[in-house]
Amino acid sequence: MGDKTHTHPGAAGRATAADHPASVRNVVLVGHSGSGKTTLVEALALTTGAVNRAGRVEDGSCVSDYDDMEHRQQRSVQLSLVPVEWDGIKINLLDTPGYADFVGELRAGLRAADAALFVVSASDGVDGATRMVWEECAAVGMPRAIVITHLEAARADFEEMTRTCAEAFGGDDPDAVLPLYLPLHGPPAPDGHAPVTGLVGLLSRKLFDYASGERVASEPGEAELPQLDEARSLLIEGIISESEDETLMERYLGGEQVDVKTLIEDLERAVARGVFFPVLAAAPAADGARQGLGTVELLELITRGFPTPLERAAPRVTTPEGAGRELRMCDPEESLVAEVVKTSSDPYVGRISMVRVFSGTLRADQTVHVSGHGMTDRGHEDHDVDERIGALSTPFGKQQRPVTHVIAGDLACVAKLTRAETGDTLSAKEDPLLMAPWEMPDPLLPLAIEAHSKPDEDKLSQGLARLVAEDPTMRLEHNQDTHQVVLWCLGEAHADVALERLRSRYGVQVDVVPHRVSLRETFGGRAAGRGRHVKQSGGHGQYAICEIEVEPLPGGSGIEFVDKVVGGAVPRQFIPSVEKGVRAQAAKGVAAGHPLIDVRVTLLDGKAHSVDSSDAAFQTAGALALREAAADAKIHLLEPVAEVSVLVGDDYVGAVMSDLSGRRGKVLGTEQTSGGRTLIRAEVPEIEIGRYAVDLRSLSHGTARFDRRYARHEPMPAQVADRLREEVRAAS
Repeated sequence: MGDKTHTHPGAAGRATAADHPASVRNVVLVGHSGSGKTTLVEALALTTGAVNRAGRVEDGSCVSDYDDMEHRQQRSVQLSLVPVEWDGIKINLLDTPGYADFVGELRAGLRAADAALFVVSASDGVDGATRMVWEECAAVGMPRAIVITHLEAARADFEEMTRTCAEAFGGDDPDAVLPLYLPLHGPPAPDGHAPVTGLVGLLSRKLFDYASGERVASEPGEAELPQLDEARSLLIEGIISESEDETLMERYLGGEQVDVKTLIEDLERAVARGVFFPVLAAAPAADGARQGLGTVELLELITRGFPTPLERAAPRVTTPEGAGRELRMCDPEESLVAEVVKTSSDPYVGRISMVRVFSGTLRADQTVHVSGHGMTDRGHEDHDVDERIGALSTPFGKQQRPVTHVIAGDLACVAKLTRAETGDTLSAKEDPLLMAPWEMPDPLLPLAIEAHSKPDEDKLSQGLARLVAEDPTMRLEHNQDTHQVVLWCLGEAHADVALERLRSRYGVQVDVVPHRVSLRETFGGRAAGRGRHVKQSGGHGQYAICEIEVEPLPGGSGIEFVDKVVGGAVPRQFIPSVEKGVRAQAAKGVAAGHPLIDVRVTLLDGKAHSVDSSDAAFQTAGALALREAAADAKIHLLEPVAEVSVLVGDDYVGAVMSDLSGRRGKVLGTEQTSGGRTLIRAEVPEIEIGRYAVDLRSLSHGTARFDRRYARHEPMPAQVADRLREEVRAAS
């Protein structure tokens, strides 16, 4: 950041364990799919000497996106940790997927990091999803910087993209988003596009030429000075406006020359406080080159401007019982508090847990307490167990480099923690603690699956359990009404990855089947039924007769049973048997096999035999009576209705409301929120929103999100019910 002249790469990038929290920087890379995050990570690894000029580690694998699935899909699908070293500082680079379906991996990266690099493509601009992540970071005060990539694109314009970023990210203070360097263009190519070959430092007023593949410093020419001085003045004013020295602006406007060293120190403090957001440019190294354009400048910003783990406010810590606990956070000598931010499986090593240590020191072969709470709604069980730490390592591509310990503020991987899941807390065995979990989006796209064969069926349960243990944005449901196994995902790509992992990682082949919602039945009017169960075939016979009346009740009433038998026509001991038979038949359904609800069943009369009547006989008679009543009545099919809340940009409100109406939805109201967004509240039949997670993303260009919760069951329109019955008959 101070524009030092680096003519050699930093230390060899084989970062192991850090010695002190002050020598660690945890940085997450954020940006839409295709913005160049992974390429930037590899360029930084090359500049630090962590990889060779081919961008590979010793085993030939990529330093990021090393998973075979990522190669097949040609995109990042998981969080990757790439540790490098620069000027004695260990930098943990957290490369996140840009596709919206893998936002869980992004949230894990944000949890583990202390600062964020927003990677923006000069050819694509800033998308709505990236703006939403920026706002999330702003809400917690996370320091941020912006890196503009793809400057080699034909229509790339650094200055225009900087203005776009200031509008998108600056909010009420666009002057807090300003470049630290301006690109230097080489001779125009035949197509007229002049490639970027270097940078001009605005504070140092020095030129850094990367054309040779090495960063070479020189003085700018006369042609660069006017543009440089204008941008430099804006940058100085922006830095001074965020300075903690309130007299500095007055002195500057009064004509006083502010020392460059003072400006750099103020800039570094403003970046670390999360109130100033520098813009930089970066490009990968050319073939045979050792340094990519802007990588040295970016490494200087990370090491000198981004905060250390000591400056981060840690999440709340309690005992497993919920009692508050105060700790000197990020103290290697304190009690251990670490969190599993990612869980993965290796075919040779087994389960690998990526952890961020917030307090204390994690050591190999140490016994720790594993606490997991608050995820029961997603198929996870609460657990408090002691486990022994296996090998500790830092990942690098497919390699795991052993370390003996991990201090507060650092990240590493732990092998073979059998019970630890993503989001769990690791603490000292003698001092169990629990960290508040981070917020994860609800998976709202259902994927109903069946085992492809009997061998697959035997392995399915274990494979699914491992899958949801790795990914807290997946929810496993065993629906008791539809008898389906449903894996709830964030989107189609998320579902594809889940199926691929089941097949390739756990050896389970499954078939995807249509997802069914939990329908119900009810009576449309009064009806009567007589159940007669009389059998005599030698020996002890069966004898039970009962007469009932059924009438509909308001929604939410369930099944109400009333006894109005007089004169002992049905002996008292058999009346509960009739009720049991009625309720058992109601649970099975009376028309289409869906549970019967919201009716009152009144037992009016019956007959019994002194010898042949029994509990079982009257249960059967009660069920027969309910079926007979249904045969002569109009049975309504009830569908579940969900309360849906959609948060969408104002530009898409009309389209979203129109779409909800087309799904038989009833809009209840709208509410204006901050950031130019509107909250739409509606009630929509669940059968109409099975794919709403996918459709809404398309409709709003990825800028909207929604949540849903069950409201009630209500009668399905006759034409929809008839169509559904036809589909069921055709499928059977």
